[in-house]
Amino acid sequence: MQQNPVTWFEIPVNDIKKAAAFYQKVLGVSLDLNEMGGSEMAWFPMAQGAPGAAGTLIKGDGYTPSHSGSLVYFSVDDIEAALKRAGANGGKTLVPKMGIGEHGFIAHFEDCEGNRVALHSRT
Repeated sequence: MQQNPVTWFEIPVNDIKKAAAFYQKVLGVSLDLNEMGGSEMAWFPMAQGAPGAAGTLIKGDGYTPSHSGSLVYFSVDDIEAALKRAGANGGKTLVPKMGIGEHGFIAHFEDCEGNRVALHSRT
């Protein structure tokens, strides 16, 4: 069975509760706070067998929020509304909504912790 190569992602944070509240407001999801292996985590929702990768916000040794490195894209129905919620909750737009041809639209924003994160929508 063929599968997409990404199965898990981790977004570094310094303030797990502040970051969890930010993502809950921006994406309209509930995050589950956990501790594992000495790290604090806020897990994004996950559905077994559904397409896409699951992941977490993580506070722990060796995790530093950054604009550098990998870029995680979150799927949303309305990019402009998500960017507005990000701005209202301590984030800022880095790349406004732009078309990517037949693949829809993308945008980049900075979260409340200083990470560069992206959005994707079909419309």
